[in-house]
Amino acid sequence: MKTAIERFLKYVSYDTESDEASASCPSTAKQLVLAEQLRQELIELGAADVRVSEFGYVFARIPSTMDETLADAGDGAQMAAGSVRQQYGGRTPVLGFIAHMDTSPALSGADVKPRIVQDYDGGDIVLNEEKQIVMKVADFSFLPGLKGEDLIVTDGTTLLGADDKAGIAEIMTMAEHLLTHPEIKHGEICIGFTPDEEIGRGADRFDVADFGADIAYTVDGGALGELEYENFNAASGKVMIHGVSIHPGSAKLKMKNALLIGMEFQSLLPTFENPMYTEGYEGFYHLDGMSGGVEEAKMEYIIRDHDRTKFEEKKKFFTDAAAFLNRKYGEGTVVCEIKDSYYNMKEKIEPCMYLIDTAEAAMRACGVEPVVVPIRGGTDGARLSYMGLPCPNLCTGGYNYHGKYEFIPVGSLEKTTEILVEIAKRIAE
Repeated sequence: MKTAIERFLKYVSYDTESDEASASCPSTAKQLVLAEQLRQELIELGAADVRVSEFGYVFARIPSTMDETLADAGDGAQMAAGSVRQQYGGRTPVLGFIAHMDTSPALSGADVKPRIVQDYDGGDIVLNEEKQIVMKVADFSFLPGLKGEDLIVTDGTTLLGADDKAGIAEIMTMAEHLLTHPEIKHGEICIGFTPDEEIGRGADRFDVADFGADIAYTVDGGALGELEYENFNAASGKVMIHGVSIHPGSAKLKMKNALLIGMEFQSLLPTFENPMYTEGYEGFYHLDGMSGGVEEAKMEYIIRDHDRTKFEEKKKFFTDAAAFLNRKYGEGTVVCEIKDSYYNMKEKIEPCMYLIDTAEAAMRACGVEPVVVPIRGGTDGARLSYMGLPCPNLCTGGYNYHGKYEFIPVGSLEKTTEILVEIAKRIAE
């Protein structure tokens, strides 16, 4: 059997960066290379119904080892009172585990050079001596708490890809464990690997009916023990500014500098509702890109808040800022477009809180204390929950995603795999 570590180190060798500028699905053809590798590996493991959709989604199934005839008969000896099966009329619900294949465009995922820091001493980690790239305790105060662990780090020139190839490795290793241990009682399990999650399109072409699960977990979280069923309400905001370019020598009372108007737009937004000043349940406006010149400028934002009322208020404030500048500089100067991306999954998970209870119990059974935290971002699970597939988010064990300081402890890969197996067993109880 392969370990989760072996699989992870293999998967990060695949460059699967997604591309928001691309209209195709998947947004980059290189994601299909990993998809084919996973398809072949699942077939070799003995998974059933292994397929890759025309859009690059990898689906497979692990058959149930339960005697569902007895469960369907409603035999009280087969069902504990209050069990998950009892909520599904006596049958074991079909459980899904989902992770995404793409890596963030924030930093290159090509030619990743992972290295294992053995028996970490709790101090600064030199990632790249030649380039003097150091992961410092002064910047990441949680590092000393990982003293004694083996850490998989980058060489400081790329991201690592633990988001979310760690999730893929953990799911694949769980699958191999269950398929080679038929004595373990579990229901039918569906496996799904999606493209383009990092650019917000992971659920766009996800066929929930074809996937086949009643309930699921995304394995796409952070540090070991984290469990999430609340996420931001999210929208994208695009601001196009139409200026007037005039030679600066004769520009008085004629020029409208689109860049300066863009800076003014940003100044109208609340200063402390900015990612660098927020945490927990606090929302924000994030200027993610700005380009252009005097004649025309473009600004791209993401708008986030856990509270739906505050989320709507933020969107209105955003459009009000554009309206104010149009009154000042002339109608049509600032064109504002807002598009909702996803919503807080909490309202879809609360009727299915056994998913959270089961995950917490599984973590404790594996010696991990669960930490329920709100996601300051989103996952495929948020949208899938609104598509009829309740889908909270589990940890992968990684840290510092989307950057050169990304890393994951070896022990977290192993322990998360154990947790997935335990969840599969407990859902069937």
